[in-house]
Amino acid sequence: MASNEEKAMALLSEADKKLNSSKGFFSSLFGSVSKVEDAIDCYQHAANLFKMAKKWPQAGRAFCMAADLNFKSGRKHDAATNYVDSANCFKKTDPNEAAQCLEKAIDIYTDMGRFTMAAKQHQNIAEMYENEAVDHERSINNYEKAADYFMAEESKSSANKCKLKVAQYAAQLEQYGRAIQIYEEVAGTSLDSSLLKYSAKEYYFRAALCHLCVDVLNAQLAMNRYVEQYPAFQDSREYKLLQVNRK
Repeated sequence: MASNEEKAMALLSEADKKLNSSKGFFSSLFGSVSKVEDAIDCYQHAANLFKMAKKWPQAGRAFCMAADLNFKSGRKHDAATNYVDSANCFKKTDPNEAAQCLEKAIDIYTDMGRFTMAAKQHQNIAEMYENEAVDHERSINNYEKAADYFMAEESKSSANKCKLKVAQYAAQLEQYGRAIQIYEEVAGTSLDSSLLKYSAKEYYFRAALCHLCVDVLNAQLAMNRYVEQYPAFQDSREYKLLQVNRK
């Protein structure tokens, strides 16, 4: 009995034959579309068999071939879905290849006006560069893009989560001004919501810590400003801890 990998290889061969047979003159007149659709099915089936065999690069390539065919055939949504499927496979062995697949999906979603979907894929790329292939600059870049797309769809909570990730890594990279700006911005928007108001003290605390890394005097001026904007901040444990660190 053939293994899943052998079955997948046979399906790839079958897909290639269908594509080659669809290029002839008579095939272009009769049935070339159905042969392309059959080839897509073969690639997708092969990809799933490779997944079962835990052959992740092969599964990723098979999904990518299905995605390319779907895109050329005008099936944009199916193409984007296959690119995401491909990325999920490549993610296990080659995060950079996975990111390229997700970027293709993002281009499609953006072209379709599906900005929330585009944002989620930028978020996925950011998380990969946060965990699998550590590259904080690339992670920051994708979290920023995700935040922009979420804001375009009025998904402020999701946008703020991404912005806070940008601030976190900006601070780690000693880009304190950038981090301060984001923490202050998110704190300000939190104050506008009765549900989120309490969390503002945490963001002001983080902003003040970044100020302390640069200049103690400016840190105190910033803290005074935060108290004016949110008087309850002065009674918080975070504020008292900052006063201790400042001395």
